[in-house]
Amino acid sequence: MPEHDTDGAAVRRPQGTAISARGQRQIRILIADDHEVVRLGLRAILESHDGWTVVAEAENGKDAITKALDSKPDVAIIDYSLPVINGIEAIRQILARLPDVEVLVFTMHDSDLLVREVLGAGARAYLLKSDANKYLIAAVESLINHKPFFTSHVSEQLLKSYLAGGQLSRDALTPRERVVIHLMAEGHSNKEMSKVLNLSVKTIESHRATAMRKLNVTSTAAIVRYAIRNKFIEP
Repeated sequence: MPEHDTDGAAVRRPQGTAISARGQRQIRILIADDHEVVRLGLRAILESHDGWTVVAEAENGKDAITKALDSKPDVAIIDYSLPVINGIEAIRQILARLPDVEVLVFTMHDSDLLVREVLGAGARAYLLKSDANKYLIAAVESLINHKPFFTSHVSEQLLKSYLAGGQLSRDALTPRERVVIHLMAEGHSNKEMSKVLNLSVKTIESHRATAMRKLNVTSTAAIVRYAIRNKFIEP
């Protein structure tokens, strides 16, 4: 039977909104991480919370985008270092099509540069994998209430970086250039990058050349060293 308000009018709920037997709105969560054991651990923690359901899992960035569009989660938990398409680009593409999704970046990398980058991509929470048991539930609860979440350690890092003049300089890499550098470091060709990013090969070549000029490097080996040093990829 349809529900009614106090005046007897039928209540309409947003399409896709699930309601539990207790009348609670079900929170739909997507997990994107390339390690199955991590996904299983996150699922166990999240689904122990009443009313939360993991509706999709992805093992790479391209899969994360597809499954987000299919499942339309309330919260997406995305690893920064995803293969195929990295976490930052996956976040950008998801939020471009699903702007109401709240995103938590889940990573092993402790870097104020990465925090600024994920904020620029639209994520509103950043959590180290080492802090999952302690803070994961609190982080997701904050996002459900449309509030950002950062541990005190990450907040202190951002403040110190800001006070030290850590804002991006005029010659810093753009988000797109950073994605191209990431893909280059993973061994992708210009043609492969064009397919992943839905850009022409000519545009990829332009981003590549500009990024290499800004970084003052001339070889792929130097790009790989830069990517490892700045935690784009793992050695």
